[in-house]
Amino acid sequence: MSNLRVLVIGDDLTGSNATGALFARFGMRTMTVHGGAALPDIEALVVNLGNRHAPPQEARAAVKATIEAAGHVPLVVKRVDTTLRGNVGAETDAAIEALSVRALVVPAFPDAGRVTVGGLHLVDGVPLAQTAAARDALNPVKSSRVATILRAGTTRSITEVPLDVVEQGVEAVAGALRSDSEIVVCDATRNSHLRVIAEAAAQVSKQWLSVDSGPFGVRLAAALGIAPGDQPRPPVFAVIGSITAITADQVQETEQTLGAHYVTVTGTESPEEIVAKVSELIERDIDVVGVRTMAAALDRALAAKLPSVLAEVTRKVLTQHRIGGLYATGGDIATAITTALDTDGFVIDDEVVPLAVVGRLAGGPFNGLPFATKGGLIGDHTAAVACIERLRGST
Repeated sequence: MSNLRVLVIGDDLTGSNATGALFARFGMRTMTVHGGAALPDIEALVVNLGNRHAPPQEARAAVKATIEAAGHVPLVVKRVDTTLRGNVGAETDAAIEALSVRALVVPAFPDAGRVTVGGLHLVDGVPLAQTAAARDALNPVKSSRVATILRAGTTRSITEVPLDVVEQGVEAVAGALRSDSEIVVCDATRNSHLRVIAEAAAQVSKQWLSVDSGPFGVRLAAALGIAPGDQPRPPVFAVIGSITAITADQVQETEQTLGAHYVTVTGTESPEEIVAKVSELIERDIDVVGVRTMAAALDRALAAKLPSVLAEVTRKVLTQHRIGGLYATGGDIATAITTALDTDGFVIDDEVVPLAVVGRLAGGPFNGLPFATKGGLIGDHTAAVACIERLRGST
């Protein structure tokens, strides 16, 4: 009896290996092979066809041949580029024909800043057609709409499931997935959205073609009982003490790109009141939660006591919750936090952007916790996102 549980078909070696790593992290024995090679008997097999720039008909034929060679597999994943370059529609169409199943297209990769909103695919908050992918020398992406990109290679019916339906939960998504469309495109901006869609899909059918860039396929495999599954990663806790206009832009970017949620601190609340609100956000399985101050809300006296208040809040949050990483902006805030956490120091790993560093706390009760700090006037509007993404990559 074959051990093969998941077949991933990729068009690029780097992306194929990255997806294989995700399945390995989910507890499956995984191997990547080149297209045309003998297929080993392993739980998760990633076949890299290396045909991103091939003519559509050649790409179709390669996908169909790979599926035929593998035989029956509980789940087939058509791995697509995070910026949807290549023969996305043609390869999806070929896989549907070979498998006689419906396709669930969820290209979002939240940890890499790739999200889908209103059917549009965004890279770090920028519509796909306005990014470097649109200027790709071999496969320029001409539209930001996922359905439009698919229709370049297929005439099959397509339905879009918007973000507001995804945020209503599993039952709402399951209802949307019961449409008659052969291809369903789902919005997603957070890993929790990927889990909701996967659980809904498993309710509706045990047979799907997953078309995604990696993170959704592993969650669908888990929901179908094929992969052991993952545990939700603990959130990053962001402490925004600086009140500059630059910081405000950076905070807004974390909200739009990472789905961050913040508790606004005026300086009049007790640490316990602030922590209670933060705890409510953490319990909602949000990837990035934090506290922030607003310039208009602070006078000089309140601003002076702010570092000690935020440091106490941070200590309580880290004590009460499992946190994957800590981000602080504002030098006085970072200093107060490290003092309150009773650390021996800060081990520097790297400079994310000039004057913004990432490392780990050394010593004390939170030894080894990933920690990133940045000055309030440092970096462009994407600097905070870059720091937080580096922290998430450390966990």
